[in-house]
This record gives sequence, C-alpha cells and structure tokens, in this order.
Amino acid sequence: MERAIDRVATGLGGAIGSAAETGVLFLAFAALWLGFGVLLIVNQGGLDAAWTWIRSLPVLLQLAVWVLFLPVVLGLWIWETTWPWVLRLVLVIGLASWNMLVLLPRWLTVRP
Repeated sequence: MERAIDRVATGLGGAIGSAAETGVLFLAFAALWLGFGVLLIVNQGGLDAAWTWIRSLPVLLQLAVWVLFLPVVLGLWIWETTWPWVLRLVLVIGLASWNMLVLLPRWLTVRP
C-alpha cells in the first residue's frame, strides 16, 4: 500500500511541477481569475451562484475544490463576506496578483 501511495504522490507531484514549469498552471489560474473579474464586473450574481454551488458539494468534494483552487476559492470567500466592498476588492486583487506572480513560469522571468 505504501508503494502505491508513493507512486501516486510522486506522479501527481511531477505532473503539477511540469504544469508549473511549462506555464499551464499559470494559464489555468489566469483564466480562472479572468472569469472571476468578468463576473465581478458583469454579473455578481454569478459569483454568488459559484459560492453556493461550492457550498452545496459534499464535504470531501468541497475539500478537494478548496485544495486544488485555493487562491480563487479564497478570493470567492472574501468576496462573499460582509466586509466593506473596497476592502474586499483590494484583498481579491492582491490575492489574484500574488497568485499570478507565484505561478509565473521561470522561463518568463529569466533575463538575458
């Protein structure tokens, strides 16, 4: 059993590392944040619906969504609070910026 878990974890870690190096992870989260921003401007009810959908999932699936998409779901949680809208906007923009900076592929940051 330990070998099976080790193989799965190693393979999953390798896949995530590869996605991060090639920029796939950056593009995926950029698309999620872009969708978040569009919904924020065009249809805030869409953000409410997304939050309601996540909350309606079984607990284990909620946990998986939180782990896999932590920055975006955290941004959604922040937006759904009753805090002043300016504070929520600053926090969400800061979180999105930090997320994109962290996921920026190395080959885009290398200077000649």
